[in-house]
Amino acid sequence: MLDKYFDYNKHKTDFKTEVIAGVTTFLTMAYIMFLNPVILADGGFDFGGVFTATALAAAIACFIAAFYAKTWPVGLAPGMGINAFIAYGVCLGMKYTPAEALGAVLVAGVVFLIISLTPLRAWLINSIPKSLKLGIGAGIGLFLAIIGFQLMGLTSDDPVVLVRLGDLSNPLTLLGAAAFISMIVMEKMKIKGNIIIGIVAFSIIAWAGGWANFNGVVSSPPPMTHLMAFDLGAALSASMVTVIFTLFFIDFFDTAGTLTSVANVAGKVGDDGKIKDIDKAMLSDSVSTVAGAMLGTSTVTTYVESAAGVKAGGRTGMTSLVIGLLFLLCLFFSPLATSLPKEIDAAALIYISTLFLRNITDIEWDDAAEAGPAVLAMIAMPFTYSISNGIALAFVSYAAIRIFTGKFGSTSPAIWVIAILSLISFYVS
Repeated sequence: MLDKYFDYNKHKTDFKTEVIAGVTTFLTMAYIMFLNPVILADGGFDFGGVFTATALAAAIACFIAAFYAKTWPVGLAPGMGINAFIAYGVCLGMKYTPAEALGAVLVAGVVFLIISLTPLRAWLINSIPKSLKLGIGAGIGLFLAIIGFQLMGLTSDDPVVLVRLGDLSNPLTLLGAAAFISMIVMEKMKIKGNIIIGIVAFSIIAWAGGWANFNGVVSSPPPMTHLMAFDLGAALSASMVTVIFTLFFIDFFDTAGTLTSVANVAGKVGDDGKIKDIDKAMLSDSVSTVAGAMLGTSTVTTYVESAAGVKAGGRTGMTSLVIGLLFLLCLFFSPLATSLPKEIDAAALIYISTLFLRNITDIEWDDAAEAGPAVLAMIAMPFTYSISNGIALAFVSYAAIRIFTGKFGSTSPAIWVIAILSLISFYVS
């Protein structure tokens, strides 16, 4: 039955290859099961509730992709960067409650869903300059890096110079640093699942050395504390506009960029340059975000790690189905998640930040008008501790440069709209 549904012959694949591809992609993105609860718990969310919501949201999202966007071998789960924005920017920085933050995630998901069903999707994708997309992506990476440094203890607050080197005599900090190095080494050796292997291996060392508590491996899933707990009241207020826009912007363009990357690897780009069935993939992503908010977790998005499964031979939604089933199995490993030291979890954050930064080589560095706003986005996010500030400053500066260089008429209206909304956000937030 699966053979007929996914049409293995047409896509030059088979059941065994699809299963291997699914396992491969899962291993590269399984870290989210541990990192998402850790990050959102810092923002006031319940760790156990987020753990269960993460597993279910990822599984449901993968099932939607498998059976609706069935020609896309992709994995979906709550996204890195967006979860940090919600925890540290929206909840800790702007003082919104987890329920209010989930309301914003839900509204942003609905906006994404509506746009995915209209010609606005293609218009928006083509309107935002490549340099800004790359700069914003790199800025999110640096934002994750500074959070990782703090969690690991590599940096600490200082009243004079703001941050300084942390306590390097702390065994957990040293183990976290070693875990980061091991992830790089394993990547160099092309070992799949390097992030999850590094986290677990060095956590075992921490448990054995008595520096962290081991709470067990398997238990029944924690209760879904945040199920249908979203608050739409704050989400529909003027002060939340910038949050909803940021959530939408990151998810929309991250998904578009990821699907483009996966399409190139999977051979889904037609002779006319268009990507086959991208509308179904983006619709699956937006529906998954809405479902994730209802379950009680941050924005669900398509993972660029899906390319690992494609390289392993995955060509159909059967790959997504396997990933979803493996995420369901994660429901029973919450004791293990609570046993992992945050300093070692932080190694994964720093490693992931390097992945976000790799594409800056594609910025038009010879064109200051393109590179300048991109760099501003990069440095503003970690230095203002806000992804939304970085996006806003990048668009405002880009629009201003276009005006003063005589490029007003050749600039997409989307730039002006976003720049004006960004300016307004500074005064209502």
